Amino acid sequence: QVQLVESGGGLVQPGESLRLSCAASGNIGSIYYTGWYRQAPEKQRELVASIFSDDNTNYAASVLGRFTISRDNAKNTVYLQMNSLKPEDTAVYYCYVRKSGGGYWGQGTQVTVSS
Repeated sequence: QVQLVESGGGLVQPGESLRLSCAASGNIGSIYYTGWYRQAPEKQRELVASIFSDDNTNYAASVLGRFTISRDNAKNTVYLQMNSLKPEDTAVYYCYVRKSGGGYWGQGTQVTVSS
């Protein structure tokens, strides 16, 4: 089992920044993929950014150039730096990891962008 704990969400104004953290614990060996997803009310969950074990990254077109995914292996933590936030970024953000044997979701953290 892998436990994921997201943090760093909150209420910000348009144009401001937040950094989300996803801390992994438990049987974390062989994790080869970590993704940040988000789900807005009445919308489907969507991929925001992902990072593979070889450090390849991918971003949704809507966040490219504003968001950056990174990780600190020593802390078993993956970050999502979100700059120039927009109201349409408002959603619950979830961390997801994949390893041999399955995938695991965190509980989510709320991000609200509003003036």
